[in-house]
Amino acid sequence: MTKRAVFEASHPGVFFLDERDPDGLAAFLRERGWLASDEAVRRLSKPGEGNMNLTLRVETSQRTLIAKQARPWVEKYDHIPAPPERAVVEGRFYELMAQYPALRDRMPRLLGFAPEARLLLLEDLGSGTDYTGLYIGEPLSEADLDALVEMLASLHRAFAGLQDDGLFTNRAMRELNHLHIFEVPLDASNGLNLDAITPGLSEVAAELRQDAALVAAVEGLGRVYLRDGGSLLHGDFFPGSWLRTADGPRIIDPEFCFLGAPEFDVGVLVAHLRLADQPSAIIDRALTGYAERIGTRHDDASRTLVMQFAGVEMMRRLIGVAQLPLTADLARKQTWLQQAREMLSSAASHPRSSVGGI
Repeated sequence: MTKRAVFEASHPGVFFLDERDPDGLAAFLRERGWLASDEAVRRLSKPGEGNMNLTLRVETSQRTLIAKQARPWVEKYDHIPAPPERAVVEGRFYELMAQYPALRDRMPRLLGFAPEARLLLLEDLGSGTDYTGLYIGEPLSEADLDALVEMLASLHRAFAGLQDDGLFTNRAMRELNHLHIFEVPLDASNGLNLDAITPGLSEVAAELRQDAALVAAVEGLGRVYLRDGGSLLHGDFFPGSWLRTADGPRIIDPEFCFLGAPEFDVGVLVAHLRLADQPSAIIDRALTGYAERIGTRHDDASRTLVMQFAGVEMMRRLIGVAQLPLTADLARKQTWLQQAREMLSSAASHPRSSVGGI
């Protein structure tokens, strides 16, 4: 059965976003008043390669838009189930950001949301690419880095202590992410053929799995990740969620957002700066800049937790499902994994979050 047939069989009457059906999307948008009566949908195309959702650029006779639908699976890996409610969380996230111009202006505007179809209509930020070119040597300017750090600190600071109705616990998405960050990479029976990615990588992964202290540290960090916290996080703050525009970087794809430990977001940022071979001065600039902007004192426990989360993120991107467009050979990946191991080795028996004091 096709994806569409599977979806329509289990969700009768619910709109299915399809790149080959512009007329169907036009009717759906017009029914909700999101398309003018004289506005035609001329073309649908994929603006980039996404993982979680189907995202299409909608070219009409008057403008361009972005339509994004969450299916009950991961779009890139459709054998992996995923909670479609993530679209509801993302829609609420954008609505919340609209209250804060400094954050709103760093993200696409939400133009429409159909919760029953798990579909969002978003501002099109243009034809710029994401920042995954960093992994193959594209530069990251200090100005862009500072803008990204400012956005992250503003998010954590603005919504610290947010009174939530439970939506931003985002439990189902957090459990999915927990599985792929903290469990699958160290599961010997995960079915991943790492040697097909980089010959010899399976043996390196097997050595990591035999390190009892490492496994225990990752399990402990997983418990911290699942623990509810007091800051609103983006939840997937890596170069694939950053867009290059003429006005500087913009942030997309907050479907993994949750109220938790801010060190997780910062750790993910650090991990990807390392995997993009950014100089240590850039990483130090990010950490120092975040600490200054968040407005709290330096805290060794918090910084340690950041580096532990960075280590586990590096590990899962190298020996887990969510691979990156890396051109590194086995020796380079071994070096990164050794760095990750050293970062994780600082894990205490009970890692904790000390909100914000990087």
